[in-house]
Amino acid sequence: MRVGCPKEIKNHEYRVGLTPGSVREYVAHGHEVLVETGAGAGIGADDNAYRAAGATIAKTAADVFAKSDMIVKVKEPQPNEWAQLRDGQILYTYLHLAPDPEQTKGLLASGVTAIAYETVTDDRGGLPLLAPMSEVAGRLSIQAGATALQKANGGRGVLLGGVPGVLPGKVTVLGGGVVGLHAARMAVGLGADVTIIDRSIPRLRQLDDLFTGRVHTRYSTVEALEEECFSADIVVGAVLIPGAAAPKLVTREMLSGMKKGSVLVDVAIDQGGCFETSHATTHAEPTYEVDGVIHYCVANMPGAVPVTSAHALNNATLHYGLQLADKGLKALVDDHHLRNGLNVHKGKITNRAVAEALGYELVEPKAVLAA
Repeated sequence: MRVGCPKEIKNHEYRVGLTPGSVREYVAHGHEVLVETGAGAGIGADDNAYRAAGATIAKTAADVFAKSDMIVKVKEPQPNEWAQLRDGQILYTYLHLAPDPEQTKGLLASGVTAIAYETVTDDRGGLPLLAPMSEVAGRLSIQAGATALQKANGGRGVLLGGVPGVLPGKVTVLGGGVVGLHAARMAVGLGADVTIIDRSIPRLRQLDDLFTGRVHTRYSTVEALEEECFSADIVVGAVLIPGAAAPKLVTREMLSGMKKGSVLVDVAIDQGGCFETSHATTHAEPTYEVDGVIHYCVANMPGAVPVTSAHALNNATLHYGLQLADKGLKALVDDHHLRNGLNVHKGKITNRAVAEALGYELVEPKAVLAA
């Protein structure tokens, strides 16, 4: 198979779908790899590094899309990219279709087979291709929130760790999954007063044991959300419903009860965000203010640390990518976890959460693959 890797074009996106190390693995499996010139610049990998790994360098993205059987990316295709996709081609990347009807229409019209990293599953019920970026984004959320909290950046002017004689800042994390866990770890490490809210009692027990009393845990109710958000300096939105749009947990009305200059960090923005007042921002202009509350809603947070995040992502995606390259669509038939990643195939929606969110008829993956 010919595997193509174009350069990412989303605003301030420096990650790359294939590192030189991943290219070597595809080549070792007998595949051709076509990489757009400059694709790895954001992680310090020049064209010569890719040539040494066995890749052919393409002059343009158009060459990559036209000549490749499978496209491996990081972020969802932009309009000029989905227009270059075609019937019979495999797209392997993050998609986040539920809050993005226009991209969905573009992929359906292309006839492409689109596999979303964020809905591939594993035997433990996890999302192994989403997890590494959730880890990065969770840790970055505190770093970003602490920066936005500084007075010069519009925030309250609170140091999260405090100092002797002065109380630390308060961080509320909505959701105790991978993002929430790593956000809490970073916040605790900085010395903040941290509360995690979740609706799973077993998960709250796990977190309580893990942090050995260094964080507070609360069951998610409207009262708990209001009390914790109103007292917080930073609120991290870390709620995920696989494949579906994120629930709106913090309403516009609730902002009036929050401290002026406090910060909302919406890590769920790729799935539409879990704050009613959220809209996607970029690393170029990461924050905005609503009712005195600072919002940080960058849709590709891990793109800020591409050396770390690109390698972490490739570590997770390589195994399934090689299955697709080795077997083609048969890989989806053979591996139900990879098949769970199938969102679009030949003009049909094959993911239940996406179909329900956007009002499409669901076609079961097994049915379309057997056709």
